[in-house]
Amino acid sequence: MKKSALFILLILLCLLLASCIGVTGKGDGLSAYDIAVANGYQGDETSWLESLKGEDLSVSAIYAAACEAGYEGDLLSFLREYLSYDDGELAQAGIAPTSAGISQSLLSSVSITCSFQYQVTSYGGWFGMGGGGTTTRQAQQSGSGVIYRLDKEKGDAYIITNYHVVYYYASLTENKISDQIKVYLYGSENEVNAIDATYVGGSMNYDIAVLKIEGSEKLKNSSALAVSVSDSNLLTVGDTAIAIGNAEGEGISVTRGVVSVDSEYIQMQACDNVSIVSYRLLRVDTAINSGNSGGGLFSEDGSLIGIVNAKITSSSVENIGYAIPSNIATYVADNIIETCNGTTITSPKKCMLGISLEVSDSSAYYDAETKTTRIRETVSLNGITSGKPADGVLKTCDVITAIKIGDVTYKIDRSFIAVDVMLTCRVGDTVTVYYTRGGEPGSATFILDETSLVTVN
Repeated sequence: MKKSALFILLILLCLLLASCIGVTGKGDGLSAYDIAVANGYQGDETSWLESLKGEDLSVSAIYAAACEAGYEGDLLSFLREYLSYDDGELAQAGIAPTSAGISQSLLSSVSITCSFQYQVTSYGGWFGMGGGGTTTRQAQQSGSGVIYRLDKEKGDAYIITNYHVVYYYASLTENKISDQIKVYLYGSENEVNAIDATYVGGSMNYDIAVLKIEGSEKLKNSSALAVSVSDSNLLTVGDTAIAIGNAEGEGISVTRGVVSVDSEYIQMQACDNVSIVSYRLLRVDTAINSGNSGGGLFSEDGSLIGIVNAKITSSSVENIGYAIPSNIATYVADNIIETCNGTTITSPKKCMLGISLEVSDSSAYYDAETKTTRIRETVSLNGITSGKPADGVLKTCDVITAIKIGDVTYKIDRSFIAVDVMLTCRVGDTVTVYYTRGGEPGSATFILDETSLVTVN
């Protein structure tokens, strides 16, 4: 059964008080109330329980308090040992151990196949003088995806995948996107269980695409789940990184590693075989294979932390894979769903205030509360574009401390946060930029119109 914050606090008090009066282990015969009385509490058990009521506490805060009191195990051990949670309850609470978390993530993962028609021209005879012709052929690409939004009652879902999974540079379709997209749920990866999906929109520059399933009886009658998404800005080096995807087009499989670098920019040739694009990515040592593209990268508790999209293939390199951080992936996906769905628009839009940023200082620090080492950056303006909203309002060398979009405020202690959150802006939003100038705090507010947003292809 589920445990309330009050119950968790009661048990924690039992542990802490037990340590004070020399009671050790479990099963020594003393209840939490008995320990409280032994420690000086006067009153009946009902009044004692009432006295414990207060603001809800998070599990992480309770665990941190337990550690301060001398507990040496990890969070999952603490929950199992002292709160009597089993793995199923932990999964439902979103604090699942690896096996339970991954079991749920499998139900949010899909395999994808895309078919494309393309043409091949042949030239016959010597020097092409003996005839020839054009032949239409079919190509197929395999990839992966995650179920982002789900309405089981209607049989509807939105799927996040990579743009390069659904795009083929030689396709005969006008936009080079497949018009024959099939999705397969985990455990139903055969042709008879294929679910038709349509392309909603995507971005080559972010390598994210959104697919839509509508009115699927197979989806209605499945055990499919929408993915649980984690805040990728909170990732630290060494965090568990588990890839679930359609490796080699052979069906869903799981590999495990860690986050090697929490944020870096890499350049690569885009799927059009012409453009060079720069992506901000997570680097992982998790095994990534062909077919994993578009699939989820998950934390130990089964929450989505990224969308797998690339790896380095070289005889001198071992286990360097990449994933688009979950914040970018979901910002782009939400943008596509809200901007493109039901329209002729197929690309997301991003707010451009007309500023360029630089990191004027950077350092690592140890966060005692989370017991993690993090990077903190000082983010400054180093350029303002004439005629853009920030022109004449912000100044170069302003240090950006926070950005508020609507009712949500984002602390800017990494430069990429200021860039990424611009994907959450919509026409009519109020954006406030908080800064310090010469050591003095200030702010600038902008109301976005159509001219403030640009299409990201």
